Amino acid sequence: MKEAGFVYILTNPSFKEDWVKIGKSSRPVDIRSKELDNTAVPLPFEIYATLKTVKYEQVEKQLHRMIDRLTDLRIRQNREFFNVAPAKALELLKDCAITIDDAVIDEVYLGDLRFKRNKANNDDCDHKQIRPRFNFSMVGIPIGAPLVFIPTGIEVKVADESHIEYDGRIYKLSPFVGTFMPEDKRNKSGAYQGAKFFTYKGEVLDDIRTRIEANLTTE
Repeated sequence: MKEAGFVYILTNPSFKEDWVKIGKSSRPVDIRSKELDNTAVPLPFEIYATLKTVKYEQVEKQLHRMIDRLTDLRIRQNREFFNVAPAKALELLKDCAITIDDAVIDEVYLGDLRFKRNKANNDDCDHKQIRPRFNFSMVGIPIGAPLVFIPTGIEVKVADESHIEYDGRIYKLSPFVGTFMPEDKRNKSGAYQGAKFFTYKGEVLDDIRTRIEANLTTE
């Protein structure tokens, strides 16, 4: 039986807001995005969403055709870059997924906005709570502060509220994890909640945030 692969939507902080790269990969998308991180692109690509299916090659072609039919949105006809909002591209990807039995979409862009809260006195439905996107000011970590990347012990520096600096390049937390995570520690989806993989003064960033949020709710 053919192995499942991925159709991906990538964004890049150095591109226009409504530019995306839409492609396919037989391997986890974080590996593919790492391959695309080169000197021709100022900042690393960020995974916006993925669709996993054995029909990933057909889905990629279908999605390209759907966008091309909208208007002349392809930036260059022989490339996988489109002048379309990421949310619109995801909407079209979901349209493709409806017709495929094994399709699994991961809206990676939600990052740590996405988590489930346990059911409370109601066994019929799940409740979801939305957290603001992590930034360093919400946990009192100043610009220039050193952080440690847990899987390898690499030390990085806080560059601004939502970026870190390493080896002269700027990254968001989650793309950094996808780029530098050792092969033997990678997960299957290639999606990571960045704040769970760094420490500040020996404490995991996500734990710092949870502690601060808990203190706020009890005040």
